[in-house]
Amino acid sequence: MSFFTLNTQDDPPVHSESNPVIDSRVAHDIDGPILPGLPDDVAKYCLALVPRRYLPAMGSVCKKWRSFLKSQEFITVRKLAGLLEEWLYVLTMDSEGKESHWVVLDRLGHERQLLPPMPGPTMAGFGVAVVNEKLLVMAGYSVIDGTGTASADVYEYDCCLNSWSKLSSMRVARYDFACAEVNGKVYAAGGYGMDGDSLSSVEMYDPDSNTWTMIESLRRPRWGCFACGFDGKLYVMGGRSSFSIGNSRSVDVYNPERHTWREMKNGCVMVTAHAVLGKKLFCMEWKNQRRLAIFNPEDGSRKTVAVPMTGSSSIGFCFGILGGKLVLFSVQDEPGYRTLLYDPSASPGSEWCTSEIKPSGCCLCCVTIKS
Repeated sequence: MSFFTLNTQDDPPVHSESNPVIDSRVAHDIDGPILPGLPDDVAKYCLALVPRRYLPAMGSVCKKWRSFLKSQEFITVRKLAGLLEEWLYVLTMDSEGKESHWVVLDRLGHERQLLPPMPGPTMAGFGVAVVNEKLLVMAGYSVIDGTGTASADVYEYDCCLNSWSKLSSMRVARYDFACAEVNGKVYAAGGYGMDGDSLSSVEMYDPDSNTWTMIESLRRPRWGCFACGFDGKLYVMGGRSSFSIGNSRSVDVYNPERHTWREMKNGCVMVTAHAVLGKKLFCMEWKNQRRLAIFNPEDGSRKTVAVPMTGSSSIGFCFGILGGKLVLFSVQDEPGYRTLLYDPSASPGSEWCTSEIKPSGCCLCCVTIKS
């Protein structure tokens, strides 16, 4: 179960504060050119050339710039120019287990910044997904004034502006559920509801309209599960089901075009970490933290590979993706541990290596955002 606590530290230096002089002018610049004297297409290309670390400051210059930085067009222009930068966003916990915060690592492992505090109360059992290169933190379980409750709140982090905003709430409050992005939509399935009962309901978020829509439910209530997207389909696996004894190996597969579910066998169970790389799902199962399970959704096959020993043998892992490699962060603050990298495209026998990439604190979850 993941925990999120508010960060009381100051915002990072790249986070621009409001400027009264600028604020008095931005209301008048929305209809003007992006850069005076240049056609808008040329001006947009010029803005796209700016290094990623300076983008939040650019967003405070004027409404026109801010609107462009928030758009999918900005990401498209940077992609066409070959300027997308891949950064890891890692939720970490301090050594005392009292406070967590999001940190940002670049491809070299350099810690770029701390994210500003996310609005809302402390959450557990929330969901995380990336859509349109923005980070979504969804729902979860919180305790307010001694009373525990499930949440339907959704928050979005814009990495170009280094800011949080609240989105439309989910249709069903839930926690310990599965979520994933598929074809530009975000799906949330199963989990526990407001009264603690297990859920079979599934809903879909459309970022273009900022709306949640209920879709066809799972075949059975399912909780503690996880989800991922392959070839335009949603795969829900792991966790427990009301129709199975112990942890379920069944895989529920949703086809958005047909609006139907089907079932596969031989899925991963008791998964403590997972990530999608290429067309394969990589999992670490609780029963064996020293073997990496690789699941092929095309035929339902799976294989395992041994994980090299670095540091303590009791270390659990949190997965990330960086530069086409699987990154295995430690979930404990282990001084002797070196971060492992697994390259599935490397020649046999040379897939594993170690790296200095390591966030401060214990890693709780990790996502990759290119912008």
